[in-house]
Amino acid sequence: MEKSMHQFTGYELLWLFFIYSFGGWILETVLATWKQRKFANRGLVNGSFCVIYGITAVCMAIGLQELDGFWLFIFAVIYATIAEWISGHLIEKAFKERWWDYSERRWNLDGYICLTASLMWGVFGFITVRWTNYLLLKLILFLPGILMKVILLVLAGVLVVDILGSFLLLTGKSSHPERWEAAEHSLDQVESKLRAKIVRFVDRRIHKAYPKAKKTQVSDIPQQTGTKCFAAGCGFYKIVSLFMIGAFLGDITETIFCRVRAGVWMSRSSVVWGPFSIVWGLAIALVSWMLYQYRNRSDRFLFLTGTLLGGAYEYLCSVFTELVFGKVFWDYSKIPFNLGGRINLLYCFFWGFAAVVWFKAFLPKTEKLIEMLPVKAGKVVVWLLVVFMSCNIAVSCMALVRYDERSKGVEAVSEWQKWSDTHYDDVRLQKIYPNAIVPK
Repeated sequence: MEKSMHQFTGYELLWLFFIYSFGGWILETVLATWKQRKFANRGLVNGSFCVIYGITAVCMAIGLQELDGFWLFIFAVIYATIAEWISGHLIEKAFKERWWDYSERRWNLDGYICLTASLMWGVFGFITVRWTNYLLLKLILFLPGILMKVILLVLAGVLVVDILGSFLLLTGKSSHPERWEAAEHSLDQVESKLRAKIVRFVDRRIHKAYPKAKKTQVSDIPQQTGTKCFAAGCGFYKIVSLFMIGAFLGDITETIFCRVRAGVWMSRSSVVWGPFSIVWGLAIALVSWMLYQYRNRSDRFLFLTGTLLGGAYEYLCSVFTELVFGKVFWDYSKIPFNLGGRINLLYCFFWGFAAVVWFKAFLPKTEKLIEMLPVKAGKVVVWLLVVFMSCNIAVSCMALVRYDERSKGVEAVSEWQKWSDTHYDDVRLQKIYPNAIVPK
């Protein structure tokens, strides 16, 4: 399973995003048209793009490139299922509609995801990572470079205009809606040419892309009670607060664990300022947001979900940090049942236990403490924490990138490189990140 990781460029990732977004639109449109015996445009916005496919394909291309065989299929299933679940909730929240519903299928979760669809996405993900990405990137190299860059810029501009125009028109926040309507009309004209090619094989296009889409009843949408309560429900302020708490508690937990297991006090922080673990903070924030409405489900459900999500999340974090910073921050190669040293079965179970303990014991009490803050003071505190952590992460990224450059003999030329060398030399960073090693 040992495979070298491909260092994707931004250019390559953008091309993969647009190719798979367009390919996803074609696939969804053809399948829906064949099934319904009439044309159905499956684009999320007016343009011919299913951005869900593009984002998921890029994440798989980066995160799963080392895997093969059974594990590639399993992780493709997990990542695609997470993407579909998140997309379903975001679409319902934005448009007050469900664009797909698996409620009539067995092994579904509230109609957002189901086992049969997840397995199908796993097959597509396997094919994409194993063969299609390589062929597409090779094909791009054969085409004129300048032409491809111009096309890429045009596509990026079209997508930005399409998404922004659709958002402003839907929300009514534009002071000049006629301009955005004109832009959207122009995109519709381009799309109509593509539509004509598909219409030759199917019936004429209908307006509703998802005929089974149903308006969400008011009772179906979680309501926030107590408007005078700070961070009620699971909104922005609650998630940011949970992120900070999770980052702090995660760092403390790992520090104590290392002391008990290895007999030494060791820094486990992800950032240069303060005891904060970004991996734990993001994990707490994401799992709280994703599973908040399921927090009262059985321990078995939370354990299984936490195990799968935690393993997939930790694996992606390991790949991401190695690609960006050129360092391996943890290695489980000596622990049985590991996958490339990035995750192992025992620690995946820890994620599952952590999910149960978090939702059943800690989250209710933590929520009460957060909601006790005065509304105005709470908002000020949260935004101060956002600014602090944003600067903290930015400085940490610069220090780590420079740390990697120094290990490769890259001389400091720009001001940020010289500043990093002065304030965060190798000795200091080795104390902050004692486990960071150069991958073999």
